[in-house]
Amino acid sequence: MRIVAGTWRGRKLEAPEGRDVRPTSDRTREAVFNTLAHRWDADDFTLHGARVLDAFAGTGALGLEALSRGAAHVTFIDASPDSLRLLHANVEALGAARKVSIVRGDAVRPPPAPEACRLVLMDPPYASGLETPALTALAAQGWIAPAAVVVVEMPTGREMVVPDGFTLDDQRTYGRAQVAYLRYRS
Repeated sequence: MRIVAGTWRGRKLEAPEGRDVRPTSDRTREAVFNTLAHRWDADDFTLHGARVLDAFAGTGALGLEALSRGAAHVTFIDASPDSLRLLHANVEALGAARKVSIVRGDAVRPPPAPEACRLVLMDPPYASGLETPALTALAAQGWIAPAAVVVVEMPTGREMVVPDGFTLDDQRTYGRAQVAYLRYRS
């Protein structure tokens, strides 16, 4: 697993052994960030200088990709000690500690946000179905800025249940991954 583009292009990330953590594939990450760059960059969203939230962060691959491509700051939320260990190792290896905050916690019961984020990246465990409850909780705690872009990875075939305050702008399939692109309209 590697950073696909930007400042840290080609840099290797620590990945978990086994199947408990399933990092977003390089191919899917590349497609997500290309979609963000080409679909919204000309609109009212730009990744450059954005505050980003990576919920269910796992190894941090999504958020670190955002930093590599110009995001100003990423907050990672994850509850798993194993994931947090990998995340800390990846942040340290890239020298990114000054640009990140790591919250050990549950994205379905998050603490209040210190600042709202313009981009939310979310890759909950595939079997969990936590997409909608997490989005609702994160919005209620102030993590999601008005007009923020939200990217949710799910298994192919799962219907995205869009919570109140969000609109589904696009949905794409990349192999076994399905990605929903939403906007927060509250």
